[in-house]
Amino acid sequence: MPTPRVRTILVGGHESADGAHLVRLEALLEDTRTARPGRQFHNQVSEARSAGETVVVVPMTFGRNPTMIADTAKTLRWLGPRHPHRLALAAPFGTTDHLTAWVRTAANTARAEHPDAALVVVAPRSNPFDEAELHRIAYLAATHGAADEVFPAILDSDRALAPVIDRLQRLGITRSAIVPAGFASTATEAFGAGEYAGARFAGPLMSDAAIARTVRTRVADALTALAAGHDGIAAGLDADHGHGYAHSHAFEESGHAHTHSHGGYAHAHARPHSHGGSGDSTHTHADGATHDHDHDGLHAHVHAS
Repeated sequence: MPTPRVRTILVGGHESADGAHLVRLEALLEDTRTARPGRQFHNQVSEARSAGETVVVVPMTFGRNPTMIADTAKTLRWLGPRHPHRLALAAPFGTTDHLTAWVRTAANTARAEHPDAALVVVAPRSNPFDEAELHRIAYLAATHGAADEVFPAILDSDRALAPVIDRLQRLGITRSAIVPAGFASTATEAFGAGEYAGARFAGPLMSDAAIARTVRTRVADALTALAAGHDGIAAGLDADHGHGYAHSHAFEESGHAHTHSHGGYAHAHARPHSHGGSGDSTHTHADGATHDHDHDGLHAHVHAS
């Protein structure tokens, strides 16, 4: 029986202009399409499966869009029963740790080219949590990199960058290197002249060849896992767990019990507790209930007493 052809689908959100910045990669990767989450993605998966192809989906995020991963996993979960053992969700393209390292490298390069240059990391407006993550990454890159000044810039439009450059110049920073926090590969403005004098485009963070190599690795790993019976969908559903506002019941009635799950096991809590170390852990809650956990590393919950 011939081996089914593998179709790779790159799913992109706000880090890639809903996949528009990924289209150029189709020429570098065999049997690869790009899509944004939602109906377009659903249709591409269905089309590939109708052709008898195994589908591997790669969430194209640098770690700042976990909600996109979860949304992608939800679509695959719905389609999965129709196509058993033929759909796989790969690990995300990158993580925020990777992004921090790449931004730090860009900052070091900018500083090497001009000792007084600042790095401006730009991203389109998305949501407060993903935007806050960019501020955290910029701070870490400045703290552990060669450049003292690393500025995050959340833009409503391309033209919104001009006030950022003007503000830097008013602060005495006359040279700046502009890098995208996502997959954009070209400048959208005429840097180096007029209101952008002293600014230059220093992106992308990664070359197209490097991006393609990483995608191939993610696909190969996903196919290996799929052959072992793991499609990655369950892990993807939990990608945005803890992303957003803190989850608390501090002001609800005493004795409130809240049920949720970790690794597929549901349980209820009535008081704050934590688990240290790794492996199985058994403990008792205020209501007298005892249950086991299999947690990897430290794990804590805060719930109402």
